[in-house]
Amino acid sequence: MVIRLSQKAASITRPIRESLSAVPKLLLQPVRLFRGYELSHLRPDLIAGLTVAVIMLPQAIAYALVAELPPQMGLYTAIIGAVIAALWGSSNQLQTGPTNTLSLLVLSTLLVYAAPGTAEFAILAAIVALLVGAIQIAMGLARLGVLTNFVSHSVIVGFSAGAGILIAISQLRYVLGVEFSSHDLLETIEGIVQHLPETHTPTLLLGGGAVLLVSLLRRLNRKLPGALIAMVLAAVAVALGRLNQQGVAVVGELPRNLPPLTDLSFLTMSQIGRLMPGALAIAAMGLVETMSISRSLASQSTQRLDSNQEFLGQGLANIAVGLFSGYPCSGSFTRSAVNFDAGAQTRFASLFSGLFVLLAMLVLAPFTAYVPRAALSGILILTALGMVNRREISRILRGARADAVIMIVTLLATLFLHLEFAVLAGILLSFVVYIIKTSVPQVIPVLPDDEFRHFLHQPSKPTCPQLAVFDILGDLYFGAVSHVEQAISKHLAINPTQRFLLLRMQSVQQCDYSGIHTLESIVRNIRDQGGDLYMIRVRTPVLELMRSTGFWAYLGEDHFIAEDTAISHLFNRVLDPAICVYECENRVFKECQNLPKATFASEAPLHTEIPAGCVTELPARELWQQLHQPEPPWVIDVREAREFKRSHIPGARLTPLSTLRSAMLELPRDRALVFVCRGGRRSARAACLAQSLGYRQVSVLQGGLLAWESANLLTAVEYCEE
Repeated sequence: MVIRLSQKAASITRPIRESLSAVPKLLLQPVRLFRGYELSHLRPDLIAGLTVAVIMLPQAIAYALVAELPPQMGLYTAIIGAVIAALWGSSNQLQTGPTNTLSLLVLSTLLVYAAPGTAEFAILAAIVALLVGAIQIAMGLARLGVLTNFVSHSVIVGFSAGAGILIAISQLRYVLGVEFSSHDLLETIEGIVQHLPETHTPTLLLGGGAVLLVSLLRRLNRKLPGALIAMVLAAVAVALGRLNQQGVAVVGELPRNLPPLTDLSFLTMSQIGRLMPGALAIAAMGLVETMSISRSLASQSTQRLDSNQEFLGQGLANIAVGLFSGYPCSGSFTRSAVNFDAGAQTRFASLFSGLFVLLAMLVLAPFTAYVPRAALSGILILTALGMVNRREISRILRGARADAVIMIVTLLATLFLHLEFAVLAGILLSFVVYIIKTSVPQVIPVLPDDEFRHFLHQPSKPTCPQLAVFDILGDLYFGAVSHVEQAISKHLAINPTQRFLLLRMQSVQQCDYSGIHTLESIVRNIRDQGGDLYMIRVRTPVLELMRSTGFWAYLGEDHFIAEDTAISHLFNRVLDPAICVYECENRVFKECQNLPKATFASEAPLHTEIPAGCVTELPARELWQQLHQPEPPWVIDVREAREFKRSHIPGARLTPLSTLRSAMLELPRDRALVFVCRGGRRSARAACLAQSLGYRQVSVLQGGLLAWESANLLTAVEYCEE
């Protein structure tokens, strides 16, 4: 008992010990990055970094405006996020920084607690980044990177589409140059319609011009930095026409300094409690987006990803931007794709892009005094509309219904609920769908193909009347075991003669105690009906659990059989040959092919069960000794003539079970009779029949001819040519 408890304690603490042992490796990632860097990668990384920086500069400012934050916070986030994520991340081409999605989530989270434009609002955004980073680091150190695999792609598509619609509609007011307050989508649409007559023409021309210019440049050459060109030209137009003095709203001059430390006086436990739900949603969406981008890029570059390392990199990046006046960041789809296309070889490309943005911020800060808000909003509208991936939406709608439901629910929740709840609702729905799918694993009856090489589901093919073979496609955990038991019970109710089961367990990766309990119940029910259960290809973790819980001993070691010999073993030692010969016209398995097909009705009661203990069994050695006594017993071989010719005990009399009743009249009642067949089942039926007719000295060869041969009595077997 003490040993078992210590083993259980060790198994519980093993994940903790593994997580702690992985901490040094995760934290020393920058050392490995610098040590392994090759100078041949410097030029392509510099070019890719500069290319991304040209795109990131206007995006960082624009995304900060989406979150109703000062534009410099977007730049701080772009600089620090790119550098820190590059040092501690895993993906070579991932670009980390502010994104449309997280900007909208941050705005939704903070609107309840502070007014946009206030110092408190900006500080709370930085605190949220700290919380997001702490959550992501905890997940990375706990090695929970695998959890992102359980979030459906439909959640990302649905949320991105909803966020794109929200951003596009919310930015229309700045393109039109109208001002009003709103708290949700419907209020925003209503406000735009009501204030449409108040449209400011110069602002509309600047915003509309930016949209047209970026769209045109994308058509001409997608590699051109359309957003930066539009922003520069719009700023020049404002400066030359002094439009900022005519009611055109501008971004304003940025401070020319390094990112300052965040005032953490607002960081209290009560504040953490209020912000935590939003931080959880932001952390989850950030990680899901990041891992989706990373996997997509890795599949193209053949890089091997470490999701736990990426979690740590994203977490440290968010901690850093939170400490230095930024707001939550994550991987960016657009910038990562540009980085990859520009030829980035290592994570240094992301590091260089952050440094280039820092340089640009220090040099070009005065220029932003003329950048019109309308131009940035126009650029944001184009970017937001690009988030509505119509191709992916169409594919999901044409695909599985569950994916379509997840996407639609997430999309509608994004449009009409608080965004943090929309994200969590989509993720929760993904888990629910996953649980539902895994709770109904397929339990498929299979049969050999025509060449007897593979087992396939062939519902139209005749089955074996004694043996059912099942593939269990899924794990045996508490949520799935009821379905497995019901599926097997239903099949056996439809096929009551199939009293023997062979379970193919290769697809059962995991099993818990509920699974063991259910297997015991299935075995008990089958054995109560006179049958039995056997298993093949049980995976090692499942087998270890079966041993530790006692199921191995309960089922019997000899019931775990090798796949190559499973059917042969069951055919020769378990199944009733009498049923195979006299009742079954199907030859389902390879082992059945040489059986004779009876063309007559059997006289023996084949359908009756053999009462336990009604037959005396004679071991092979003992029969051998009795055959060499002065008055040996009569050996009655109840197999068919075809089987008898191949091998039989010397002196045995052939009396097939099918004709035994009429032949019994010729058998002496004063001599011992020993009935023999291949495995012992037909001989047991024959012995029961003889006893019912008044014969008293009746026994059977224990184990049949298989046992006779196993006892090395082969010299007593006569082989005859057919």
